Amino acid sequence: MENQLHLCPCCSGNAYDNCCKPFHTGSRPENALQLMRSRYAAYALNIASYIIATTHTANPQYSKNMLSWKRSISQFSHSTTFHRLEIIDFKENALWATVTFTACLSQDTRDTTFTERSHFEKVKGAWLYRDGSLAQGHQTPPSW
Repeated sequence: MENQLHLCPCCSGNAYDNCCKPFHTGSRPENALQLMRSRYAAYALNIASYIIATTHTANPQYSKNMLSWKRSISQFSHSTTFHRLEIIDFKENALWATVTFTACLSQDTRDTTFTERSHFEKVKGAWLYRDGSLAQGHQTPPSW
């Protein structure tokens, strides 16, 4: 039985080393669902460079000030507890994909869980997070 300390934060049930770690260390996700899961894990593990590298330049959060952006992601990751990722829906074609998910999070004692429909675009063979739309009543975490 897997040691729970080594399970991937993306909630796949797989060991981190065999799940999202290869993406965090240079392998490309084969599809947008893998990218979504690996981005959630990167937030949970405070791997800001991965979040930046997998964000489309057309994303509203994209910043040319990498130092400030990295700092913002790190502050979000440090101040947030990542409880669970629930995948609701996944649709993909050759260049575009959507992943609908619920990220169960908290900051201090405040529940910051949200549901988002994320949009991904494949650019030069790599999936990138383009943007997302939130379900009614949810606010976007500041660095998501």
